[in-house]
Amino acid sequence: MVVGDIATGTEVLVIGAGPGGYVAAIRAAQLGLDTTLVEKDAYGGVCLNRGCIPSKALVTGADTAHEAATAEEMGVHADPAVDLAAMQSWKDGVVDHLTSGVEKLCKANGVNLVEGTAEFVNEGTVRVAHSGEGQGSETVEYDHAIVATGSQPIEIPGFPFDEERVLSSTDALALEAVPDSLVVVGAGYIGMELSTVYAKLGTDVTVVELLDSAMPAYEDDIARTVRTRAEELGVEFHFGEGANDWEPRGDGVRVRTETDDGTESTYDADRVLIAVGRRPVTDTVGLENLGLEPDENGFLPTDEHGETSVDDVYAVGDVAGEPMLAHKASAEGEVVAEYIAGEPAAMDFQSIPAAVFTDPEVGTVGMTEAEAREAGFDPVVGEMPMRASGRALTLGETDGFARVVADGETGFLLGAQIVAPEASELIAEVGLAVEMGATLEDVAATVHTHPTLSEAVAEAAKNADDAAIHTLNR
Repeated sequence: MVVGDIATGTEVLVIGAGPGGYVAAIRAAQLGLDTTLVEKDAYGGVCLNRGCIPSKALVTGADTAHEAATAEEMGVHADPAVDLAAMQSWKDGVVDHLTSGVEKLCKANGVNLVEGTAEFVNEGTVRVAHSGEGQGSETVEYDHAIVATGSQPIEIPGFPFDEERVLSSTDALALEAVPDSLVVVGAGYIGMELSTVYAKLGTDVTVVELLDSAMPAYEDDIARTVRTRAEELGVEFHFGEGANDWEPRGDGVRVRTETDDGTESTYDADRVLIAVGRRPVTDTVGLENLGLEPDENGFLPTDEHGETSVDDVYAVGDVAGEPMLAHKASAEGEVVAEYIAGEPAAMDFQSIPAAVFTDPEVGTVGMTEAEAREAGFDPVVGEMPMRASGRALTLGETDGFARVVADGETGFLLGAQIVAPEASELIAEVGLAVEMGATLEDVAATVHTHPTLSEAVAEAAKNADDAAIHTLNR
């Protein structure tokens, strides 16, 4: 212990107050464990402050402006003016409401909150440097530690973030004025979401992607639907090009790219956004003092209880590996807290959904048809196009489909892929079905409200049994 340190102790020490950390802390405290939560920045972590919530707030703002401006077919004529600074102020209010709520919930559940940066000294001990000049530090002895330090945007060579011309996703969520033009490097889900937002706000968006398709982690028909819609919004794509470097050009940037065969191109814009993914933050807490090393991808491997290779040290959220999703982090946080408290808790990843808030949205859960075959199933697939959905037609949003994948022998639901308005909401139904072991018949026999988008899920289930009414059976 350093001279002058305050020495304290706790049963459960949680490092990081994102959706994995604060949920773990609250659940541990609910189960009667003395719990301390250390956060160096802001409660809610990246998700609430610089990721999920602010990005979805801007998605909503951009959608509202775009829908108002393009509703002539419905008899609505408008020319909305976008005040991005005001939109940012509204977004910040949403964020502040949620982050203050996290702090209040932690306190109400008896979690001891410590503001500062935690670093492991050895097994059983961390030192916390308190936030603020001259605030000193304290040494905390723990019985169990949970690492929940999250992730951060990946920088690429030649494009260090400067918050002005070279932007991270965090920077792109804080712009006070809509740029006239934007080069986006990366066509994964982050790049596609932000490209869609700024295209709807009136920006000329150019996307540069090293691979040969947008959203390469998704099936071709999903990626194609999203890309086609983005192109209709004016987004320009250049595939097979890697971003090499950039230079200032007036008040903007000139981005240089190169293909595998050496062909070079340049793109001029006001800003360049680097959206090639995120990396786990495992280099700030002194893991080496525990003998705990990340794997080749920077993650901390864990077992089904969230425990690392070091006894009584756990990892949840982005530092614990893919999928890097806030709801997966929260689920892991609950599992770890309950396991530490002696409950029979373990993670089950088969029914964790994922969503992309593009236009249309994408929601997935469980296995694709190809993954089911690879796993040894003989799958059956049912699909309902959104152009056959009455509710989708009344929304003026008919791109996409609902698709379910089931075991051909038993009918058990194995997964689903939905590309549609509100796909992020629709996917929950199939997630529940997969989790509880429901069959195609269970979903098909459940009467769905008419007219709703959710009817497409039931029709897809019927289609897998050649019994669909509102779409042609395969």
